[in-house]
Amino acid sequence: MSSSRGEGGVSDLDLVVRAPRAITPQGERAVVLGVSGGRIAVLADADDPAAAGLTAPRVLDLAADEVLLPGLVDAHVHVNEPGRTEWEGFDSATRAAALGGVTTVVDMPLNSVPPTTTVAGLRAKHEAARGRVHVDTGFWGGAVPGNTGELAGLVAAGVFGAKCFTAPSGVPEFEHVDAAQLREALAELHRLGSVLLVHAEDPGVLADAEGSAHAEDADPRHFATFLATRPAAAEDAAVAMVVAAARATGGRVHVVHLASAGALPLVAAAQAQGVAVTAETCPHYLVLDADAVPAGATEFKCCPPVRDARTREALWRGLRDGVLGSVVSDHSPCTPDLKDPATGDFTTAWGGIASVQLGLPVLWTAARARGVPLADVVGWTATATAARLGLGGRKGSLVVGADADLAVLAPEEEFVVDPAALAHRHPVTPYAGARLRGVVRSTWLRGAPVDGRTPRGQLLHAAGGLA
Repeated sequence: MSSSRGEGGVSDLDLVVRAPRAITPQGERAVVLGVSGGRIAVLADADDPAAAGLTAPRVLDLAADEVLLPGLVDAHVHVNEPGRTEWEGFDSATRAAALGGVTTVVDMPLNSVPPTTTVAGLRAKHEAARGRVHVDTGFWGGAVPGNTGELAGLVAAGVFGAKCFTAPSGVPEFEHVDAAQLREALAELHRLGSVLLVHAEDPGVLADAEGSAHAEDADPRHFATFLATRPAAAEDAAVAMVVAAARATGGRVHVVHLASAGALPLVAAAQAQGVAVTAETCPHYLVLDADAVPAGATEFKCCPPVRDARTREALWRGLRDGVLGSVVSDHSPCTPDLKDPATGDFTTAWGGIASVQLGLPVLWTAARARGVPLADVVGWTATATAARLGLGGRKGSLVVGADADLAVLAPEEEFVVDPAALAHRHPVTPYAGARLRGVVRSTWLRGAPVDGRTPRGQLLHAAGGLA
């Protein structure tokens, strides 16, 4: 039996969980897990004789159809508070996260006002979030033209890194960087021991493609019209620029929400050469098909866009090959009117998919159909993301010493997505009416259930403490 002793040892457990199935670093197995002081103090095989005698004031016996998972880690969530709280907020976003088995989120630096491009902006985030988050919450800083001097203060104040855009972000207060500005920010973050996240699309390629949306025969209600304005070539060109910057500076870069099959060989080659480049993708790129998007269904719009089925399958191969290391939601909600539902105009609607509550069942449904084991899904949505954030051993894995962040999943139970049952602020989703597998029956944060009423989440500092 593996256990921690001393303060918070096996003799004073607060919770014992008996799970016929659990996803651990050693694979799926039956375990008994003991929690003390909010951390995993015991993790034993269920047939270990010593495990039978473990007791605690609270005992959770999982049903035969349930699997114990580590709480998921979603490092790409747009909360939008303060400043655009009518779009989303810390209370609603983190309640939705918990209902989806997510116990740690990292908030993106834009769409809030002020953006998290200064220490003052970060403090405004802390003030808005403190006492209102239902799961543990960290923060990304932002890299924009002219704020390189702010990055040291942001890193010292606890951000997990900084994000930039190489093309217009969609909001005026978060400007995009050019190649020289990107290298400047990357070099500074490298000096600080931090990482640069990049929304990688080339503005020149986008500008050249923009005319297609205004062609005489182009119908703005057709997804293909919008898709032509955001070609995969824009991602490929920007990823090549990012790789070159990482190679030149030695800095760490992470490409967010990668949606282009053509960029995968660029990332793979850089990784093989030892360049510090990682990349993520999102459930919508792994599930949706551009050719199947209904006319006027602007809830499907995001940037970069969902592409065709061939691209989707290439992204699955990128995950299985390890080129793509993690899957995150890119939860990016807005008020329903910004989706232009009255006109169904893809060229003017806000681009973003709100899915933090649905990421696990959406991904698991597609993975199961492809014969991908649940352990791989947990690796992409919890373990690998936590490790990339520097939280490995504390978040994202069922290991002794980690926070007792848990999700209880019934992987074979089916449900139909009802937008009214979603906890994020506005019931807008491209998954409405979809039949999915995988019901999250309960979520636990540091050994206590998340009830959606009492916010118990903590604000995280990248150095491992609290913000």
